[in-house]
Amino acid sequence: MHMTQRDGALDLLKWLALLSMVLDHLRYVGYSVDILFAPGRLAFPWFCLAMAANLTRAGSATAGTQWRYLSWLLLFSAISEIPYRLFMPDPDTLNVMPTLLLGLLVARGWQQPALESRLLALGALVLAALFPERLMFGFFGVLLPWAMLLVIRRPWYFSLLPGVVCLAGNQWQVLYAAAQFGNVAAIGGIATCLIAPWLGMALLRHAKHLNPAPMRRWAYALYPMHFLLLLALRQAIA
Repeated sequence: MHMTQRDGALDLLKWLALLSMVLDHLRYVGYSVDILFAPGRLAFPWFCLAMAANLTRAGSATAGTQWRYLSWLLLFSAISEIPYRLFMPDPDTLNVMPTLLLGLLVARGWQQPALESRLLALGALVLAALFPERLMFGFFGVLLPWAMLLVIRRPWYFSLLPGVVCLAGNQWQVLYAAAQFGNVAAIGGIATCLIAPWLGMALLRHAKHLNPAPMRRWAYALYPMHFLLLLALRQAIA
């Protein structure tokens, strides 16, 4: 959402989430770089935290502003699907933006008592419960923005709640089974999921003096564009 007063820490969080996402997707360019799996687990929870921070700061934002926010997410959910499927090998879920869109509806429904918001939140929960296999990070991924919203202004130890939700959205059974066999990437992934909300909230609270480039609406286009750039890189080194 557009804010009249920029929050440097929030902009930095968004840039770092974007960097983490790119690092994660570099694993599909062609080289074996499983070491990037753990830092890649930061991207989704930090985008969810940024969403929760925007909702918290928005407060009494007009309905029109909030509908524009939802509309941008919906638009780029559709735009991003083709680049996502061109780049990812045999994807079995939609791109991440539908998960963020449903998560935003759930978080808004919790934050705002209006009947319309509550009904949209309920609809989002029903869709997530019926089709978790089609959503990146599944049902728990849809809950993560809400979990972030619950704890964003609470003491740091409350961040364990969204950490557990984040781990659940990252197929914790698969990670746990791999970790039992000593897989370093899985162990790092579990640890990163659990501490990602705490790290993000620490950044929001202690990096407000920084002034990175503001990330505005044009940043939505970075999501489909990075798939196309990585696809070109993969074809260039093939």
